[in-house]
Amino acid sequence: MKTALITGCSSGYGLETARHFHAQGWNVIATMRNPREDLLPRSARLRVLPLDVTDPTSIAAVLAHSGPIDVLVNNAGIGLFGAFEATPMSTTRAVFETNTFGVMAMTQAVLPQFRERRTGVVVNVTSSATLAPMPLVAVYTASKMAVEGFTASLAFELQDFGVRVKLIEPGYAPSTRFTSNGSQRMQGLIPQAYAPYAQRVFTSFAQTDAVTTEADVAAAVWHAATTSDPQLRFPAGADAVALARAR
Repeated sequence: MKTALITGCSSGYGLETARHFHAQGWNVIATMRNPREDLLPRSARLRVLPLDVTDPTSIAAVLAHSGPIDVLVNNAGIGLFGAFEATPMSTTRAVFETNTFGVMAMTQAVLPQFRERRTGVVVNVTSSATLAPMPLVAVYTASKMAVEGFTASLAFELQDFGVRVKLIEPGYAPSTRFTSNGSQRMQGLIPQAYAPYAQRVFTSFAQTDAVTTEADVAAAVWHAATTSDPQLRFPAGADAVALARAR
């Protein structure tokens, strides 16, 4: 029976992906900063563990209790919406610590076991912001674009060891907690000079018909993790698929 370790499972894509892999009969290690056992079904095949992807000690502790894993899903991330001019560099660094360096740290931690066993899959979740420029998310986009470049290069250097690396590019998902999870971090990031433009952006988002759901992303992660297709990028959600085709 195979095992998937999934980061960022407290809500949204990570939570739905953990449920999906479990429903497919896999062992699942669902990690979150603040573990909540009530979010997932009680099962001998499912464990909820605390994990802060920005903390090397936390990463080591999770892997010490995980045993061999077959798939790593790097889903943990934080959102940011605001004018770059108003974004403190400390906030920019915090976004990169989780969205970029956290992905790298988790990947580096599991690679020795994948390489030695000559098998394993790393699935990195980015965003459709990497498919087409989007307004007021410059820092967030930069953190995800870095993961895209990292993943594409890593795929080459691991292929001789039988280790596969994949990218999931979710579209706009209004049903997730992207904004609420980052509300405190985003305070003050829309100065008065940017307010009219920001309002037009918010209005365009509200009028969007084609959106992404958590189930879209979970299905894409599952497909990427289990397919023998050499495809690197997997857009998830109707809007992301349309952007990928346009590109």
